[in-house]
Amino acid sequence: AVTCCDVLEHIFISDVPAVLRDILSYANRLVVLNIACYKSAALLPNGENAHITTRHPFWWKGMLDSLAPEFPDTRILLFCSTGYNKVIAFTIFS
Repeated sequence: AVTCCDVLEHIFISDVPAVLRDILSYANRLVVLNIACYKSAALLPNGENAHITTRHPFWWKGMLDSLAPEFPDTRILLFCSTGYNKVIAFTIFS
């Protein structure tokens, strides 16, 4: 299994598909992702929000749905945090 927590929201949007493919390629059976879908309290030195790719949970689900067929033996468990203490948990999918 591969686990990735609170990282993907820090990746440039143009790099998201490649990074997700890379993560999925390391898993034999399961990928567990937790992605923050809200603005961070932290700012980068240039003034940008630290969560540079803040998208709706369904955007992330759609992105993974489009890549999942490339990895038919890998199941994906997606958690999207919509606030500090709020989460949307999608049913495990492949």
